[in-house]
Amino acid sequence: MTTEYHMSPTRSIRCLLLAATLCMASAIIGHHSQTGHAADAGDARSEQAGSQTPSKLTAGNKPAEGRLEPFLGEPRFDTRKIFAAERFPNVVVTTDGTVLATWGSKTYRVRRSEDGGETWGAEIVVQDEPAFHGGGALVDEKRGDVLVFVHETHPPSPLTVYRSADHGKTWKAQEAVIGRDIHDQVPAMHMSEVGIILRHGPHAGRLLRPARVYGVNRGYNTAIYSDDGGRTWHSSAPFPENGTGEGAVAELSDGRIYYNSRSHAAADALRRIAWSHDGGRTWQDLSVSPSLPDGPRGTAYGCMGGLTRLPVQGADILVYSNLDEPTTSRRRITVWTSLDGGKTWPVKRLVYDGSSAYSSLAAGRPGTPSEGWIYLQYEGGPGGGGQLARFNLAWLLAGEATRDGQVPESLLP
Repeated sequence: MTTEYHMSPTRSIRCLLLAATLCMASAIIGHHSQTGHAADAGDARSEQAGSQTPSKLTAGNKPAEGRLEPFLGEPRFDTRKIFAAERFPNVVVTTDGTVLATWGSKTYRVRRSEDGGETWGAEIVVQDEPAFHGGGALVDEKRGDVLVFVHETHPPSPLTVYRSADHGKTWKAQEAVIGRDIHDQVPAMHMSEVGIILRHGPHAGRLLRPARVYGVNRGYNTAIYSDDGGRTWHSSAPFPENGTGEGAVAELSDGRIYYNSRSHAAADALRRIAWSHDGGRTWQDLSVSPSLPDGPRGTAYGCMGGLTRLPVQGADILVYSNLDEPTTSRRRITVWTSLDGGKTWPVKRLVYDGSSAYSSLAAGRPGTPSEGWIYLQYEGGPGGGGQLARFNLAWLLAGEATRDGQVPESLLP
């Protein structure tokens, strides 16, 4: 394991953005309180949110969203190898704060950390060979369960959905029905970023995860969603660009859903973006991110990336991970942050200057040992295999300015 606790040479950038982020979160929260958007929140008032809008409680009796401050303070970063051989990362944080890292292209297995990522338990096999990671691992905050998706081999192939009711200690296969889409296709699962539960609006409680269809219209991304706790799944409308796959989704505080997609044939090597205004049933407003790379910029093939929204009440702080490499090589895993819900990505920071590839992101939960941490699970790193890095927002904000967006003067101290 390597650990880093130091100030960056770009300290002025960090200080500027830290101050701006604090002001931004306060401004957004105040706006939501005045306009009534916070009426979606649950009945229990979160201790983490103080006198702000009430926050829904998860099945772990913890607030789903809390304060920004735990993600700030002195920059913190460490990393360690947690899996050997094989491929495919997904990392989630369960309702009690257990960090659950999933992995495998032959055997699907998980490792658990109950102390925020400081120590890790032994590997737990969910499905022995043949097993092929289906991505989309998700935490049902309402019930406290964790769902994972396992293909037998590279899809199209048989799929099994597993459920854990004890934060990843034990697993049972469950019946699951996945409906066909408008092209009469049953989506495959590999190899999407993690799924989410919707917290806002008329579809609060809905489970949603990215999915994809192979071999039709050059392949395309989609999503599946469930309103019965993951037993019946409906297919969304297709992502509005063909040739896509391996997507990532995040719900913003106003209920909109941001879809960030890999493309397998984009000469610009940039991520494709779309939005849902109906709980993940349809996707529209297609755009190309001007600054988020889709893997190495020397190739149009793209690479799976990670995405998470920090659980900060009323603020839309996103973190994205992928490779920041100008050649065709898969290397230089890097993280970016957006302080405005994906409109701009003003700062990035290199995690590992070497061989790396697929990645997944998760954020710690309020009131648990994971609070204040951001978790990045990625392929490659020192010695290969699967790595788990953890850091706080202060560490990321001490990185390099991207020139994609500026902090408004009104938010400066």
